[in-house]
Amino acid sequence: MKFLLAGISAKYIHTCLAVYSLAGYAREQYGIDCRTAEFTINQSEDLILSELYRQAPDLLGFSCYIWNYAMIRRLVRSLKKVLPGTRILLGGPEVSFDAPRALLESGADFVLSGEGEEAFSRLCLALRDGKPLDGVPSLTWTDNGAPRTNPAAPPLDLGKLPFPYDDLGRYQNRILYYEAQRGCPFNCQYCLSSADKGVRFQPLPKVRAELRRFLDAKVPQVKFVDRTFNANPRFAMEIWRFLAENDNGVTNFHFEIESACFTEEQFRLLESARPGLFQFEIGVQSANPDTLRAVERRAGLEELRSAAERLRAGRNIHLHLDLIAGLPFEGYESFRRSFNFVYSLGPDQLQLGFLKLLKGSGLRRDAAQYGILYRDEPPYEVLSTRELTFGELLTLKEIEEQVELYHNSGRFRASLRYLLSLAEEPFGFFEELARLRREMGLHLAPSSLLGQYETLYRCGCGMEGCDPERLGYCMRFDLYAHEKARKLPDWLPGLDSPAARQARREFFADPALRARYLPEYAGEDPKRTERLAHLDFFPFDPVGEGGPCAYLFRYRRTGSPDGQFSAIKIENHATVRLFRDTI
Repeated sequence: MKFLLAGISAKYIHTCLAVYSLAGYAREQYGIDCRTAEFTINQSEDLILSELYRQAPDLLGFSCYIWNYAMIRRLVRSLKKVLPGTRILLGGPEVSFDAPRALLESGADFVLSGEGEEAFSRLCLALRDGKPLDGVPSLTWTDNGAPRTNPAAPPLDLGKLPFPYDDLGRYQNRILYYEAQRGCPFNCQYCLSSADKGVRFQPLPKVRAELRRFLDAKVPQVKFVDRTFNANPRFAMEIWRFLAENDNGVTNFHFEIESACFTEEQFRLLESARPGLFQFEIGVQSANPDTLRAVERRAGLEELRSAAERLRAGRNIHLHLDLIAGLPFEGYESFRRSFNFVYSLGPDQLQLGFLKLLKGSGLRRDAAQYGILYRDEPPYEVLSTRELTFGELLTLKEIEEQVELYHNSGRFRASLRYLLSLAEEPFGFFEELARLRREMGLHLAPSSLLGQYETLYRCGCGMEGCDPERLGYCMRFDLYAHEKARKLPDWLPGLDSPAARQARREFFADPALRARYLPEYAGEDPKRTERLAHLDFFPFDPVGEGGPCAYLFRYRRTGSPDGQFSAIKIENHATVRLFRDTI
């Protein structure tokens, strides 16, 4: 028989860990030849349908999530018409918590609930060998015209999990997901992990050996899908120490962590890690104590502040902090306070999400109790709550867009640093920016990069105490920190006189200066070096303190962990003295 597992991701850069794990387990434990196929929701359904049709499997399985379930249901209906002999299996969180209903509404033949590796293999064996389906654990199927659900499979021995990727060379420029543990010790009511009891771990020697494969292949990024990676401090410490000791200088590792679980030993290790090696994400969700109690999330806000300060102090850990809008007892003004608190912690990214009432979650069960209204179709996003109107949610969505555009992009660090020093609070600043964009009609169409700068400039110039020239120089720094701009807007200040251009040429022509500041350009022609780097002059330090200075922007390197290219401050060279004389 021919077995095929299909994953449909939200973006091409993502990989579908589930299908690789199930297929690999079936192959290693039972010798079952199961193929995999990957698609994205951005591809046409006709393309996906044609690819699956050409493979014509006997059993076709889909991994179902909130972002792909609507598409999968449509595909199932079409596949049943063009491949009537193919039996279709659904699995994943979107079908696990009401399997009989999912079976009926989708038209599929089977649904597997929960952990799927052993159950999927047993289903393949039963179909191949003609054995009864009542021996397949976790299976929901139609027996004599009615849905029937078999007892759940026991928890899997994670030592039997296969390494999911057979050829790491196939995944160039994609995010690779990895699972070192399953379960979560916490009981957050918006999360499906609250349904899991206990935490299970892969054996440490096995984890080290598999991480070594990522390191040897120098993949760009590995994201651990573990819900609370540092739930066991010793386990986390061993893995972080291994990665730090075997750092290849390229690979980044992303972890979801709990701030209260850090130890002093871990902080000391992390302080010495290469910038860009580790990326941490902490789900704060709210700073409202009533909200945190309602969703059974431990508060620990002072622990969070302390952990964030320690992680940010070394400037080598990329820190993501998350908020969720739409939780119980969190109105607009309460969310304002939560936002300002989290922003004050200095995250590299502040991810402003909106509550999704996931199947199987406590908040979906208790939605009526909290007055939460949500969309009927995936992703089941909140529409309003007792404390938050639909109109206020719309405003928060506009603010979220500005946070993504201006803060999370990392492209406006100097500009935001100056503007937020003038603002009463971060939330109000982004709120005003969203209002301005809406009034200008810019929310109806994507804007160009220079258009984004101009909008921020206009918003800033309207703020009390704003010096337009100072703001312009900050924006000039931000532009050059990310690319060598070929054309600058007319309103942007800067020194582009013949004398300045001559000073730049002299700088790049000086062998000693190139050897000191641009060693990666050794042997390059000075004119070519000048095209691949940029020297710019500022009447003040746009990202620090002090008076006139120059910054050398280098574009050949891969960039720092915050996304900017390397920028070196130059204070005492003749080029800077020339600039002082000019002004």
